[in-house]
Amino acid sequence: MITEYIKYLLLSATVLAGAATRETPMPEPVVAPDSTSVTLIFAGDIMQHGPQISAAWSDEDSAYNYHPCFSYVKPIIQTFDIAIANLEVTLAGPPFTGYPQFSAPDALAAAALEAGFDVLATANNHSCDRGNAGLLRTIRVLDSLGIARTGTFADSSDLQKNHPLILEKNNITLALLNYTYGTNGLPFYPPAVVNMIDTTAIKADLQNIDKQKTDFTIIYFHWGNEYQSSPSKQQTDLAEWCFRQGVDVIIGSHPHVIQRMEYEAPSDSLPKGRLLAYSLGNYVSNQRDRYRDGGAMISFTLTKTWNSKTVSHPAYLLSWVHIPVENGRKQYYILPVKQFENDTTLDQSAAEKLRTFATDSRDLFQRENINVNEYQP
Repeated sequence: MITEYIKYLLLSATVLAGAATRETPMPEPVVAPDSTSVTLIFAGDIMQHGPQISAAWSDEDSAYNYHPCFSYVKPIIQTFDIAIANLEVTLAGPPFTGYPQFSAPDALAAAALEAGFDVLATANNHSCDRGNAGLLRTIRVLDSLGIARTGTFADSSDLQKNHPLILEKNNITLALLNYTYGTNGLPFYPPAVVNMIDTTAIKADLQNIDKQKTDFTIIYFHWGNEYQSSPSKQQTDLAEWCFRQGVDVIIGSHPHVIQRMEYEAPSDSLPKGRLLAYSLGNYVSNQRDRYRDGGAMISFTLTKTWNSKTVSHPAYLLSWVHIPVENGRKQYYILPVKQFENDTTLDQSAAEKLRTFATDSRDLFQRENINVNEYQP
């Protein structure tokens, strides 16, 4: 009897265990990927001088059209996960004006978006060209188009929401901050905010970033001396200070010419590595003087594994602004230098200027860059 009872208990336990297993199955284990990466590309100053505004007008459509301007760089921009540029104009509405106080048609930003730019930095010396009204309208237009932005803000609530601008892609989170050295002496008034370069404020901003939720920190500075191909002491000192605060990548604009790039690979003493581009020059403008008629983009990769975060694979891409006359009117095209330096369809004058820009730029970068070479598609 005892033996039979024991068999009964064992059978009952087996049945109950099976029923429990069917009702509450064990969840499948979640396997984290070995690594994840995000690729970024930064461009310099998107400007809009008077002749560019005239060139963009279409009598046929009775509208402004800037899509041709970005058509040759669009295939490059769209190969990267995140693309960022400096919008060095206001979108303040008509009358549209170029230098010295810019107001560009909204179509300029729409074309940048269509070309693949995800983010436009707005803190620069032309942020206040049309006063508070222009600053605020620029923000509204970018928001209406769905373009992420940072650097200027409508009020404290907007500042809290978009500074730093938190970008998430491929399970990687990065914080983007944008500051300018000044606004050409033009004021802005509360509640509007323009981020100014001030180490006390920058330090507080960096300390407020949630390091547990943020993988990388990038600062886009509007700084330096115009038309100088070497960074100033203020630039070099500020860059070193920012790196000591834990910034991973620093990108610069404002000089309207390119300046050197520096990369330090990950190491025991610098686990993430770090990247610095002092000035990317003009992305598009009507400036035609030597050194000012083009610029550089810089691309790089941010990678995260279960036990590391790194900045890697930096590379520069040169671009030059071609201004042919088509149907009696100037047109503006941003040309990838590598694609067009041997192109036979350019007129001789344009081809020579493009090659001069390419030679000047490569000479500077080969002489002064540290571990940043030309992009090889």
